[in-house]
Amino acid sequence: MNHRRDFIRSAASLLAGGTLLSNRTIASFLTRTSYPPPGLQLYTLFNIMDDDVRGSLKKVAAIGYKEVESAFSKKGDYYGMSAKDFSALLTDLGLSWRSHHVLGGPIKIPPDKMPKGPDGKPMTIPPMKHLRDNMQEIVDKAAASHVPYLVCATTPIDSMNEIKKSIATLNKTGEACKKAGITFCYHNHDEEFKTIDGKIPYNLFLSELSPDIKMELDLCWATKSGVDIVGLFKKHPGRFPLWHVKDLDNNRQGPAPVGSGVVDFATIFANAQTAGLQHFFVEHDMPQDPYASITKSYKYLTTTLKV
Repeated sequence: MNHRRDFIRSAASLLAGGTLLSNRTIASFLTRTSYPPPGLQLYTLFNIMDDDVRGSLKKVAAIGYKEVESAFSKKGDYYGMSAKDFSALLTDLGLSWRSHHVLGGPIKIPPDKMPKGPDGKPMTIPPMKHLRDNMQEIVDKAAASHVPYLVCATTPIDSMNEIKKSIATLNKTGEACKKAGITFCYHNHDEEFKTIDGKIPYNLFLSELSPDIKMELDLCWATKSGVDIVGLFKKHPGRFPLWHVKDLDNNRQGPAPVGSGVVDFATIFANAQTAGLQHFFVEHDMPQDPYASITKSYKYLTTTLKV
């Protein structure tokens, strides 16, 4: 399974068969009309985007996406471009740049777990800057891009020592982002919900990170972990302005196009106001056919969920 920590839904449908929802949930969902437009996390296009950045983004816009969240690129910086040039390109294509992903610490990938590219061969991953060593530089570049959100995509949490270091780094970054007028967020995988020395890392992040630091909840990995997503929203209202909207396949093993797995999107979206949702981004980690996947996800969100 390829997902960002190694590299750095029945789906409830209101209009098609699936899990029965309570009348209250359905009513809440149907009366909610002010969702943000669907966005895309560009990590979905990781294997192909660097070959034709303009062409890739043009296809994204043609599908109907209006917002994007950028991620790391094999070319460095913003897909080999300056923040100014990348922002201008997005504007030219009718896309809004809402968020950018960065690493929280050094990536540790054993040779036998190196993700493979579409050719079946292990990827060559260039050195990537991260918040632990390059925080101010990363924040300064984000500020120059005028992107409103900076998100830590992943950070080392394999031990309590790593968790403590990561919390310190994240709090330091949060302070720098606040000074720069940027909202800093943390993005989860399923590992954050696994016990380390009797503690749940995600709970530690929620309690020990500054309340100014928000969360980007990945619905796939949170569902895989078994966490009560709506319960999280109710316990920490307003702290989840960003979501990664991707499905978990029917075997509960890994990502799938939205609407094809087990994530209860209807119930989750019905509680968007409690979460504090501002933007959401479709994502599919290393799909075989990225454009087919994001087209299927966009159609489900706009025709079935009607967001």
